[in-house]
Amino acid sequence: MGFSLLLASPLAAAPMSIDQTEICDVLVVGGGLAGVATAYESLHAGRTVCLTEMTDWLGGQLTSQGTTALDEARMQRQLGFYAAGYKELRQRVLDHYGRQNPGDCWVSAVCFLPADAHAILVDMLKDAAREGKGQLKWFPSTVVKELEVEGAMIGGAIAIQHIPAPGTPPLNTEPLSAFLADAYGYEDSERLSKRIIRFEPRGHAGPADWYVVEATETGEVIALAGVPYRLGLDPKSYLNPSSPALTGDPYCTQGFTYTFAMERTESPQSAEKPPYYDTYAPYFSFERQRDNTNYIDFVFTYRRLLAPGKRPEKRIFGVSDIKPGDISMQNWTWGNDYRPGTVVDNLIYSHDQLETTGQLEPGGWLGGLRIDTLRRGEENALSYYYWLIAGLTDSQLGYGVKDVDLRHRFLTGFDSPMNTAHGLSKHPYIREARRIVGRPAYGHPEGFMINEIDISRVDYSDEYYQTQLPGNMYLSLRRALAGLETTAAIDSNQNAADIPRRTRSTIFPDSVGIAQYAIDFHPCMEQSPPELPGNTERAGIRRAHGQSYPGQIPLRAMIPQDIDNLLVASKSIATSTIAAAAYRVHSFEWSTGIAAGATIDYALEHQLLPYSLVDDLPRAEPGLLELQQRIQKRGNPTAFPDTSIFNLDWEDWRVW
Repeated sequence: MGFSLLLASPLAAAPMSIDQTEICDVLVVGGGLAGVATAYESLHAGRTVCLTEMTDWLGGQLTSQGTTALDEARMQRQLGFYAAGYKELRQRVLDHYGRQNPGDCWVSAVCFLPADAHAILVDMLKDAAREGKGQLKWFPSTVVKELEVEGAMIGGAIAIQHIPAPGTPPLNTEPLSAFLADAYGYEDSERLSKRIIRFEPRGHAGPADWYVVEATETGEVIALAGVPYRLGLDPKSYLNPSSPALTGDPYCTQGFTYTFAMERTESPQSAEKPPYYDTYAPYFSFERQRDNTNYIDFVFTYRRLLAPGKRPEKRIFGVSDIKPGDISMQNWTWGNDYRPGTVVDNLIYSHDQLETTGQLEPGGWLGGLRIDTLRRGEENALSYYYWLIAGLTDSQLGYGVKDVDLRHRFLTGFDSPMNTAHGLSKHPYIREARRIVGRPAYGHPEGFMINEIDISRVDYSDEYYQTQLPGNMYLSLRRALAGLETTAAIDSNQNAADIPRRTRSTIFPDSVGIAQYAIDFHPCMEQSPPELPGNTERAGIRRAHGQSYPGQIPLRAMIPQDIDNLLVASKSIATSTIAAAAYRVHSFEWSTGIAAGATIDYALEHQLLPYSLVDDLPRAEPGLLELQQRIQKRGNPTAFPDTSIFNLDWEDWRVW
């Protein structure tokens, strides 16, 4: 579900003709959970929303990426402490199936089928439009090709919507790599017929005619709008002390995953070995030794999406035993994760690579992704399925651990869970995107960003941090983590190891939403290609892996530099790569979308620009307070219960 846009200078070559013009208050680029939530909130506010989506499903990681197993923190789930729309989504799942976890999986309390998630989201947007008297203009199978930028404003956007060319198969017949470049071309092709759409602002009194929201999966709008951003590993600093890279690395991002669904059958099925299987087989593994475990059953129940009928009384891994007809989705680190991390195989092109490949030239945008790496990710996923049921090797545990179990069917077809002829998800699950650097602010002279130490529970008294951080970095780290004792620690020149460490997350005065999940890494591999025999994960990335404190989504993290009518939602908000490893899950995406929609409505109503709500912090910002109260009144928390600078007891809020 990639999304694409091209910065169009006044000299940009426009297409020969525009087939359709659409007027919007809000243009949302990307139909994932953040994009849907932005539309949901904007529709409730009575706005006209244009929503573009590369695939034909709404929901992103929840649907077209196949990860319909909600990643949630334990206490937040137990209390139901979520944004109102996300709670509604969970309730509609319960109403549809009659139970909260129809898959009876063990990784989550909510596992269900992607197609049902898409249908639920469609209904939610219809209801939001009716209740708020807003208007939704949804454009599936549509990519934004060019932006029209004048000064600090986006004044228009040109998009391409595609359908199958006459006499060709339906969409979702081929995997993404086969048609991605074609989808961004203006001209009709043998495979795709195109419709050129221009999005224009309605025109409002005040400084902005409309707003554009970046809600793509890889941060394509920010790359093409020319705003400052980061990609990959951040440089090691006292703010991100667990980074393994002294100077950063834009090519090492988290792995991406083509998910698929498989069904347990009564009898063994035939298994056709993919022609490229031997290339990828050296990568696959069950990861670590687990005593008395049937590994295939362990992986199958991990993300089981549907467990129909009366369940067996026998319990395995805390859930019901498997029976024929059960359906599982696969999303496994040493399986269908594909983890490139070098300049020759990275998936998301860096700024330098975009310039070199001509994608930042007028009319040159092709999605900003390396298509060959997409293709290899698809091959890797199909090979992993064959390994799972028929392979005998294990790259981490050695020979003799892996069993064969052919009682499985790989599910393909338009009535299958992924709704594709090939059986893979319509778009890979993306864990990390381009991330903006926010505007310079008090305490953030180089640009605002949420960093590792803002949320991490890591024990920074560990010997590694005391001995391996260069210069005075460890002293700066301990002072930054001292909380109410920071001034005293500096004034007394206290020894770094003796400075107390606050036990809570950073509290942001401009919080417009909440987020909590583990700092969860699927690291890039050291060498290229990822499946190289004996290859290992990039050393040091998992140092920050683990628990986090309940966090917040500051408005400053959603406001890019240079462009005043662009807000950023989803995984492209201003976070370091370590913080982004926690700020990437379903409920977080929804919260960013709600914040974007509410902020836009407030800005249009009060004829102001969003950055003016935070530019005087830490001094009082009356407009910001009014916006926060409006968000909260709609049932959307901006802080976790009992959040204050004095509350240092968050032990009950551990993620697992």
